[in-house]
Amino acid sequence: MSKAQNVLVIGGGVAGLAVAIGLHNKGVKVEVVEKDASWSVYHVGIIVQANFIRALEQLGVGKAAVAAGYPYKGARFKNVAGQVIAELPGDSQVDGLPSDLGLTRPALHEVLTSKVKQLGIPVRLGVSFDSFTDTGSGVDVTFSDGTSGSYDLMIGCDGNYSAVRKVLWPEAAPKYTGQAVWRYNVPRPADLEWSDIYVGIDNGFKGKAGYCPLTPEEMYIFAVIEEPGKPRFAPETLADEMRKRLAGYGGTMAEAARHVTDPALVVYRPLEACIMPDPWYKGRVVLIGDAAHSATPHLGQGAAMAVEDAVVLAEELADKDVDAALRAFMDRRFERAKLVGTSSIQLGEWEMHPETAGDPVALTQRIREKLAEPV
Repeated sequence: MSKAQNVLVIGGGVAGLAVAIGLHNKGVKVEVVEKDASWSVYHVGIIVQANFIRALEQLGVGKAAVAAGYPYKGARFKNVAGQVIAELPGDSQVDGLPSDLGLTRPALHEVLTSKVKQLGIPVRLGVSFDSFTDTGSGVDVTFSDGTSGSYDLMIGCDGNYSAVRKVLWPEAAPKYTGQAVWRYNVPRPADLEWSDIYVGIDNGFKGKAGYCPLTPEEMYIFAVIEEPGKPRFAPETLADEMRKRLAGYGGTMAEAARHVTDPALVVYRPLEACIMPDPWYKGRVVLIGDAAHSATPHLGQGAAMAVEDAVVLAEELADKDVDAALRAFMDRRFERAKLVGTSSIQLGEWEMHPETAGDPVALTQRIREKLAEPV
């Protein structure tokens, strides 16, 4: 068997761009197709930790990501009134770079797309696949723009609702967890140097809330709330609905909630997860990132798991023939990604059933320590 020399990436999000950069850096020819012609992302923040920064630095963009965001000290847990009940300070895994970072999704997208353009990696926008055929030694692909191509490997990086996954594993689909997340960007208090999580709420809803600094001027707030029946809301009501779910919180959250006024700026998303069993590949097609193991945002590890996947897959494809590389990739990635996914879902279950809940601080600390280990 031979190594992959010509690889197709389906999806130009975090996972797709990261694996394209990683493969290019290893000398592998790579091409990306992205169905969104505008190549845009919605403007809210993400919480990332030391393992994410370490993986980005392995791709050569860690410093750029830190410069585009706001480093902070770690995670604090607070009660509903806003009193600190626990602190989980972060530990840096790259000399000179922070342990924890907040940044907007557009800022991360700009870091990755700029690197792809700098490297000259071809990206075709407004294009996806129509069909693909595994030939045993590669993949023949027809595209939505009428073109076609042959590749040694195709990587599905097309997210939680992956079209690639639907072809190969039609029975595997995201399932609603019972919760939804509400997000909104607000001004950052000048003295905020932590990401805070407010545990519990007693205002007619079950869940939690929190915030994370994004820039010196901005932070984003979130509420993860049980939403029975997976409801949808009229767009003009979203700000009012989010404030209802934040009612009763004290401290900084109480002040932040008053800034939730524009329904057009609320990002509301029911939480659906799909954690694929081992293996995430069939023949010459492999899934990474959310296409393989989408999780809820409770641990702030979605983007990190995608970038770690990209780094590991690029390393293995550079060193081994395709079949051996895919097996080695799974051996390094499956248990780690599964742990993040199942632990995230567990935290959500505890939030919906506080009467039987375990200790979210202890679980979060255990996962943070585990993810500090080498990949």
